[in-house]
Amino acid sequence: MTIDITGRSASAIAADLRERIERGELPPGTLLPSVRAVAGDLGVNRNTVVAAYRQLAQAGLVEARGRSGTRVADRTAVAQEGYAPDTVLCDVGTGNPDPALIPDPTAALARSARPVLYGEPVIDPGLEAWARGWMSDHLPHDDLLITVTSGASDAIERLLAQALQRDDAVALEDPCFLSALHTVRTGGYRAVPVAVDAEGMTVDGLRAALDAGVRAVICTPRAHNPTGASLSAARAAALRDVLAEHPYVLVIEDDHFSLLSRAPLHSVIGPAQRRWARIRSMSKFLGPDTCLAVTASDPDTADGLAVRLTPGTTWVSHILQRMTLALVTDDAVRAGIEAAAEHYAARNAAFAAALTERGLPVSPGDGLNLWVPLPVPAAVVREELMRRGWLVREGDPFFLSPDPAGAFLRLTVHDLDETSAEALADDLARAAGVLRGSGRSGRIDA
Repeated sequence: MTIDITGRSASAIAADLRERIERGELPPGTLLPSVRAVAGDLGVNRNTVVAAYRQLAQAGLVEARGRSGTRVADRTAVAQEGYAPDTVLCDVGTGNPDPALIPDPTAALARSARPVLYGEPVIDPGLEAWARGWMSDHLPHDDLLITVTSGASDAIERLLAQALQRDDAVALEDPCFLSALHTVRTGGYRAVPVAVDAEGMTVDGLRAALDAGVRAVICTPRAHNPTGASLSAARAAALRDVLAEHPYVLVIEDDHFSLLSRAPLHSVIGPAQRRWARIRSMSKFLGPDTCLAVTASDPDTADGLAVRLTPGTTWVSHILQRMTLALVTDDAVRAGIEAAAEHYAARNAAFAAALTERGLPVSPGDGLNLWVPLPVPAAVVREELMRRGWLVREGDPFFLSPDPAGAFLRLTVHDLDETSAEALADDLARAAGVLRGSGRSGRIDA
């Protein structure tokens, strides 16, 4: 496409392109002419065009992709977790915890109702004291400070906003947790993919992202969503070594599954790191509507977070904070969380074994979901399963790479009863073309 750009100043060039983008003349993905070409055509200094493109990038209208050039930004909404609206199908793509395994907050709420007035500390002292001990494991830093936010996504958004500018690059796992991808894109940052394998974020991928100039790295140390991968001790050590060469890159460790994880924690935050944060959300074990996460970070990063958490405007409700503390320090609740963890692990392992028996090898990994590799395109399997009464989630939306290697489904099956789980395993294996006939090849018992 030939783009005849007008203007002699940076603001005029930016305004001309902005109007065309907003009118739809330049659709998402359109490659803009090079800085050199525009400067030559208009007879202006190259710095003028650079400034114009920077204005558009800061407005979120274009994305600078290094040697791949500058393209009109894709404003397509990122897929979100949760139930699909208005479906009569059995939805096994939700990513939700089992509501029957979420603790009843009634008694804890009754003990949490004390008025809090303007000017009081934004973090409940009891929760802060408990969280300091909980968050410090495997952290080689004694000067950590605690921040409470309205969930993990809120924490990530605030962490990036206090450290980065629009169009700065952020390293994300590929495939990636949908919420993190959404936060990075809506913030106007550039997502740089880092491949994930069975041991988590890859060393070569991280090194390449750092060489590309990323200013922040978001890593899931265990129960990676969607793959279920957890960092091995050796992989975490290798990643720490790479990050040690970049001590002022912000390292965000999203330990979202924490109390429910069956994998040991191997942290990527090393002693050389100067800007770091570890986030633990309460959403998986206390329920998504809890909307509370705890962040441990270095003092400077904590100060940046605190600027945007002021009394009377953006603090997290003290009622919610005290309720959370009452729940996580209750022995019966903690026993229930442990039982839920065992349930998720057992049900996922049983379903993975059933698929493997039916000719579709699957590793159970860790987390709420299963990541299922397919021998045929995911869309083919999805359509066939819809005809059989199932709604599944394809793997493609989780990838940053435009052409992911392989086809996948991400399934949430832990709340299916045995009969339904066996039926899904049969239907999925048939849809993938690996199971013939009407007999079942195995039972699902957890």
